[in-house]
Amino acid sequence: MEAAPLTLRPTRARIGERLGVHAFDGVLFGAAFALIAFSCFTLAVATPNDVPGQPLFFAMRQAIYAAIGIVLMFAVAKVDYSRFREIRVGIYSLMIGSICLVLLFGAAARGSRRWIELPYGTGIVLVVVTLTILFLAEVPWSHFAIIGGVAALAVSFVLVIAPATGLPSPLHGYQQDRLTAFLHPSNDPSDASYQVNQSVTAIGSGEKTGRGDSSTQTKLLFLPERHTDFVFAVIGERFGFLGASFVLSLYALLIWRMLRIPTLSKNLYGTLIAGGIAAMLMFQILVNVGMTLGVMPVTGITLPLMSYGGSSVLATFLAIGLLQSIHAQARLSSGTRSRAPIPLLR
Repeated sequence: MEAAPLTLRPTRARIGERLGVHAFDGVLFGAAFALIAFSCFTLAVATPNDVPGQPLFFAMRQAIYAAIGIVLMFAVAKVDYSRFREIRVGIYSLMIGSICLVLLFGAAARGSRRWIELPYGTGIVLVVVTLTILFLAEVPWSHFAIIGGVAALAVSFVLVIAPATGLPSPLHGYQQDRLTAFLHPSNDPSDASYQVNQSVTAIGSGEKTGRGDSSTQTKLLFLPERHTDFVFAVIGERFGFLGASFVLSLYALLIWRMLRIPTLSKNLYGTLIAGGIAAMLMFQILVNVGMTLGVMPVTGITLPLMSYGGSSVLATFLAIGLLQSIHAQARLSSGTRSRAPIPLLR
C-alpha cells in the first residue's frame, strides 16, 4: 500500500499570501515610505509662508497624495501583473486619451504643458524606458545603431542645422536655452541659467550640516520651484551634506531593490515591466539631482517621492505597486515549486 505524500510546511511566501500581503518586498516599501515622509517634512519646514494662513499647505497635500498612493500601491500589488496584458489595449487607450486631454485643456506652466511636450520631462523618460525594454528584450544591436543615428540627426537638425539655415526649429527659444544654459551658467545669470545658479548656491551654502532656519535662498524665495523641481537644492541648503547623503542613500536602497526584481520575475513580461520601471525612476533621479547640481539641463523632471505633486507621487507609487506584484508572484511561484509533494519510500 502506497503511503500518502508528505507535504512541506507552509513557507513564508504562503503565509504572506494568507495574510494578504503577497510576499511584499518590505525593504522596497520602507525606502519609498521614508522618502515620502522626508518629503512631507521638508515641505513643512521649507514652505511655511508660501500660502498665507496655511503654513502646512504643501505638506498636508503631499501627505494626502502619499496616503492615496500607498493604498493604490497595495491594491496593484495584490493583482497578478500578467492580467494587465489582457487589458493592454484599454490601458494604452486611456493613457493616450489623457495625454490628449492635457494637450487640449491643460494649463501652461512657465511656457509648457507638462507630460506631453518633447523633448522635455516625460518625453525623455519615455525614450529611456523604451530603450531599456528593447535592451532587455534582446533586440539586435543593429537596431540600436539605427535608433542612435536617427537621434543624432534629429539633435543636429534642432541645435545646428535649423538655426544656421534660418529654418523654424521644433524647439522654442526658452527650450533651447534650458538645454544649453547648464554648459555656461555664468553667461546669462539673470535668465536661462538663473535657476541653476541659485540651486548650486543653495546646495553649496548648506555645507556639512545645513543652515536650518537660516536658509536664505529658500526663505527669501531666491530659488524658484523649490517645492517641486528643485526640492533637492532645498535639502542641500537646509540639511547640508548629511541630509543630502541621507536622501541619496534612500534612493540607493530603492534602486538596489528595484534592480533585483527583473532577475526574480517568473516570465519575460515581468522582467520587461520591472526593467522599464527601474529605468524610469533611476533616470528621473539622475537627471533631477544632476539638474540641481548644474551638471544636467533643466528639463522639468521631478524627483520621485520628494518633489511636491499629486500626479508624480501617485504614478511613482503605482509603479512600485507593479514592482511589488512582480516580486510577490515570483516568490509565490518559487514557493509553490518548493512545496511540491515528496512521496515517502515504500
